[in-house]
Amino acid sequence: MTSPHTAQAPGAPRDDRLPAAPLSPGAAPAEQSGHDAGLLLLRLAVGLTMAAHGAQKLFGWFGGGLEGTAQFFASAGYPSHTTMAVVAGLSETLGGLGLALGLLTPLAGAAVFGTMLNALAVKWGGGFFAPEGVEYELLLLVAAAALTLTGPGRLAADRVLPLPRPHRLAHGAGALVLGAVLAGAVLVLRS
Repeated sequence: MTSPHTAQAPGAPRDDRLPAAPLSPGAAPAEQSGHDAGLLLLRLAVGLTMAAHGAQKLFGWFGGGLEGTAQFFASAGYPSHTTMAVVAGLSETLGGLGLALGLLTPLAGAAVFGTMLNALAVKWGGGFFAPEGVEYELLLLVAAAALTLTGPGRLAADRVLPLPRPHRLAHGAGALVLGAVLAGAVLVLRS
């Protein structure tokens, strides 16, 4: 077997699994491009969904509003329900926009992850399927966790920030632990 950087012996059978010429330094293999495009699509879907929910809580966009959200938090047993409504709205809006842009992705994913852990705790007991069940919240939680662990891909704002490269599993795992600990602290306050 020859490498793409060595000449093939004349008359030797050709190995079609190898590229005909070495890839240029800036070129991405098709698999990597597909991976990046898939991560971008997932980031946009999850991030913009969460940002819309946060805007709904904070500004009343798409129905809702801070007062209604605070009333919901009070009925769910959260103390300082207005503060909790603001924290949830900001976590969803900023975490969602961060995921959509691929900006500070581990922290953005942790914000969405922690928010969805709280949402799961509130809705738990209603079964799996919507509208009373947890399927929607669970799907967003798992998608946020997956993006936090994998990183944003190359089509992301994180690529232009002076951050350690490449995305490390440890960064994502640490961010998820942070999101879980903070979500747990909020849940402990809930009566």
